[in-house]
Amino acid sequence: MAYIGKEPTVGNFQKCDAISVVNGQADYTLQVGGTNVSPESANHMLVSLNGVLQAPSDSFSISGSTLSFASNLATGDVIDFVMLLGNVLDLGVPSDNTVSIAKLTATGTKDATTFLRGDNTFATPSGGKVLQAVTGTSSTASQGTETSFTDTGLNVTITPSATSSKILVMAHTTGLIDTNDSFVYFTIERQISGGSDTNIGDSSIGLSHMRGDTVNISNVMVHALDSPSTTSAITYEFQRRVSADSGAAMYQNVKSNITVLEIGA
Repeated sequence: MAYIGKEPTVGNFQKCDAISVVNGQADYTLQVGGTNVSPESANHMLVSLNGVLQAPSDSFSISGSTLSFASNLATGDVIDFVMLLGNVLDLGVPSDNTVSIAKLTATGTKDATTFLRGDNTFATPSGGKVLQAVTGTSSTASQGTETSFTDTGLNVTITPSATSSKILVMAHTTGLIDTNDSFVYFTIERQISGGSDTNIGDSSIGLSHMRGDTVNISNVMVHALDSPSTTSAITYEFQRRVSADSGAAMYQNVKSNITVLEIGA
């Protein structure tokens, strides 16, 4: 490929740390910034000894990060410098633990609780995390004819870890109605310790319902996302009521459950 001006040079050029000569020793470890480095070959190096460039293979060889001179050096000899030319075919591969935050231009705090984002900043994960899960069950069958929302005995208590958390409430039960074309409505009520009770569904209709039909058992699922804005203990109750003009009775099955998930903001 032709270039206008000077052709770019490809390589990974590094100057090795200073090496002190040891009398009667030929082998020396190559390091850059205190970390061992391994040249591609002796032909990818410039080695100056006593002011004279040494001939690769003839005057020295390389094995891993060990530079071996052809003969032992003596007191008074000086290794002026060792330059690594890198691999002329690519940019080279950095040695382990040699790429610092400064090299990445990354900012922020790097620790076990953060991650590196695409914009080179370390950040703490937030939002969408399930911080805790609590489940309550009921193994007692119940019957009700109440025309206003009444506790079914199925409830669960959770203490949020932050006021910004949301609580996802999921309840399940099965049951039947003894009168055709009648309705039973279900909802969730929140009770905060030391505070007032709040219906988190529609106060008149609820979050789910079932319709009476010739003694068929129906499954009922209720989901609600609540924002209680508190770190006090909260009890969520699964409640029901029958339609005011039906005179129907609701028979709730033995096994029911309710699960709440705290979702981090």
